[in-house]
Amino acid sequence: MQKAIFLDRDGVINIEKNYVCKIEDFEFIDGVFDTLSYLQKSGYKLFVITNQSGIGRGYYSKEDFEKLTSWMLDEFQKKQINISQVEHCPHNPTDGCTCRKPQSGMIDNILKNHKIDLENSWLIGDKESDILCAKNANIKNTIQVKTGHTFAEENSPADFVCDSIKYVKDIIITSS
Repeated sequence: MQKAIFLDRDGVINIEKNYVCKIEDFEFIDGVFDTLSYLQKSGYKLFVITNQSGIGRGYYSKEDFEKLTSWMLDEFQKKQINISQVEHCPHNPTDGCTCRKPQSGMIDNILKNHKIDLENSWLIGDKESDILCAKNANIKNTIQVKTGHTFAEENSPADFVCDSIKYVKDIIITSS
């Protein structure tokens, strides 16, 4: 069984903007490469799970998302960071699907392809729905970062809250 890090994309990996779908609008958050490299070297497999309702709303196409994702993965590969799988939910919030966070469908899909030790894995997100997704998937450890959506820290359902992905390695290594 492999321990893993499940990452939301917008607000965790890249700066949160309305419906990022173009390479020129995608900006990596400071520290993401160093943190993910460190976690990978510490034995964690890396996965991305991301709600992309802009597809369902018609703001951009699945092909736009795939092009941006391919570019993002290439940028990680240039730094020897391997993202093992990317899952996305293209649906509107009102579609009632099982893949949109806080539902666990994207994680369930990953678990079909990888033997993951959920007890020793982590989910890092910027919204309550990310954290609730982890709880619904039985991921025991959660971190909510402040680089995405605004939230009241004292009301966060996450196990830990920190300013940015830049600081999550300190939490994960100290808690492991």
